[in-house]
Amino acid sequence: MTANIVLTGMMGAGKSTIGKALSKILKDYTFIDVDNVIVDIEGMTISEIFEKKSEEYFRTIEKEIIQELSQEEDLIIALGGGAYENKETREILEENCKVIYLKSTVDRLFNRIKDDKNRPLLQCENPKSKLEELLKLREPNYLKAEYIIETDNKNIDDITKEIIEMVL
Repeated sequence: MTANIVLTGMMGAGKSTIGKALSKILKDYTFIDVDNVIVDIEGMTISEIFEKKSEEYFRTIEKEIIQELSQEEDLIIALGGGAYENKETREILEENCKVIYLKSTVDRLFNRIKDDKNRPLLQCENPKSKLEELLKLREPNYLKAEYIIETDNKNIDDITKEIIEMVL
């Protein structure tokens, strides 16, 4: 069985971008963005799910999808920013997948996502402060990933090459 490659990290860390780029290089792998799967299943945006059904509902669906995907092979999975907070999800991924934390600074993350209105957790008065708070809360779990890649000041090619050298 070929272990799946899982990308975790904050919103704006580049999980989807790097995942797509990796899947073009690793032709035997299929890229899956967990957030997109949820949007397709629910027929509404993540912001709408949070608003109409709750974050707790979203996290439950997210965990179920990740558990299913972790049993498959040859996937590159981009997690939502909060997915790795769930202990059960983390344990399943750590057991069955190669988990990579795409680490970035708050400034870099904020610059990438500041104009994105589809970030429900950042629809507040001070989104940069909220992002900082979320990173502080989530990073202890992100750091449990098997691999950590500092992404600041690296381009997509550098990051994908580093991932391939680490996990294959």
